[in-house]
Amino acid sequence: PRTYAIGMDSRIGKKFLQASVGFGGLLLPKGYPKFGLTICEALGLPEVAHYWEQVVLMNDWQKKRFAMRMINSMFNTVSGKKIAILGFAFKKDTGDTRETASIYVSKYLLEDRAKLQIYDPQVSSTQILQDFDEYNALPEGVEAEQLITIVDSAYKAVEGTRALCILTEWDEFRSLDYQKVYDSMAKPAFVFDGRNIADVEKLEKIGFEVFAIGKPSKASVSMDDFSY
Repeated sequence: PRTYAIGMDSRIGKKFLQASVGFGGLLLPKGYPKFGLTICEALGLPEVAHYWEQVVLMNDWQKKRFAMRMINSMFNTVSGKKIAILGFAFKKDTGDTRETASIYVSKYLLEDRAKLQIYDPQVSSTQILQDFDEYNALPEGVEAEQLITIVDSAYKAVEGTRALCILTEWDEFRSLDYQKVYDSMAKPAFVFDGRNIADVEKLEKIGFEVFAIGKPSKASVSMDDFSY
């Protein structure tokens, strides 16, 4: 009932209720839960207020969980490893990056000194760098150019990387030539699908190790076999 009701709001819709690395945007992560919390407290409904608090906490946890799974599956470290970040907007068909899951996942990867190659078809390099500064997503004493490269195509983003990470559900990421992508990457090559858009079986046949939210795969069977 709750998800049906939320989906009836055309600004959200059923697409926001699909399995993913986490929701973003100006209102959903902070606005609606805070509004719900305020109303519930005013009405003397502490249990419901606590529910809305957990919505925010679970969304934050999902982003960290996704990043930690990446690190764990890549032999427990991503230090010095190149990772392609495909998508930086909080959802497709927009250049809006407010509270995007991409900045939080990137932050956790950078804490382990991963080297990120970022591509988004609508978000400018200026905006991306501004977000890393605004969200304090860079390790202390590290300049953006030391660990971050922003490119103008998905194929450039994946060149020489050990893994690609889909963080925005842009349509072009569904139709990439993944054989070409695989051939340009270091091996073993990993795909981490945070938006549930990858054809897992197809990618596994090419040779990728695939970890996809909301879809079973050979690799994801052991995704929960680790502690934080």
